[in-house]
Amino acid sequence: MQAKPNVVLHVADVHKNFGGLHALADIDLEVEEGKTHAIIGPNGAGKSTLLNVIIGRIPPTSGAVVFDGTVLTGKRPHEINQLGVSRVFQTPEIFADLSVLQNVMTPAFAKRDGAFRINFAKPLERETALRHEAEAMLEDVGLVDRRGVNAGSLSRGDKRRLELAMCLIQKPRLLLLDEPTAGMSRHDTNTTIELLKKIKSRGMTKVIIEHDMHVVFSLADKISVLAGGRIIAEGLPEEVRGDPRVQEAYLGGAH
Repeated sequence: MQAKPNVVLHVADVHKNFGGLHALADIDLEVEEGKTHAIIGPNGAGKSTLLNVIIGRIPPTSGAVVFDGTVLTGKRPHEINQLGVSRVFQTPEIFADLSVLQNVMTPAFAKRDGAFRINFAKPLERETALRHEAEAMLEDVGLVDRRGVNAGSLSRGDKRRLELAMCLIQKPRLLLLDEPTAGMSRHDTNTTIELLKKIKSRGMTKVIIEHDMHVVFSLADKISVLAGGRIIAEGLPEEVRGDPRVQEAYLGGAH
């Protein structure tokens, strides 16, 4: 399967059925390297299902997902992660009983060793280089002053930033974000937007699912609109904003 030279992710004619429910149909999506590609749509449109297919959590009924020339379909999530794809989940997935710093260092170990495990016989803090890298990442997301606290005690917004740091320390080429600002205050949302802009300036490719149109139009280079498991519109933010099909399906009800 041949992708265009600047396309790093190609979702090719993907369908996903759950019994008689057609969750995804005829999904063809191309994400260009270094760009931020937003996927929007009403609840139940299939957005999270699509991310789960890309990341290997659920298999497509048909079609394929190709990342940088490698077919991801059939691979396990940890194998896809090792290829350079990371995901920030809708509900933050952190190690609540570990410190903030240990949370960030753990996936760095996994990326280095090829397995998601922690060797408590060799405390994480003794790995000086990784510790410094983790602290720098926490500085980026605004959590360095909380590096020693238990991660489970963080606010929801801080947990989301922590999970983002856990992804970024793996140095992914493709970052998938499922509603990265859900449940955040407007201040925290704006802080996250600026952080994601900083990531974009470093050339990282991102796919974002987001309901907040302020976030979408602040970050997206291209937008795909899902409704009923199908892409009904796609284009530049200005084009999508003015598309009557999009306004009817989604944007008309957004504030």
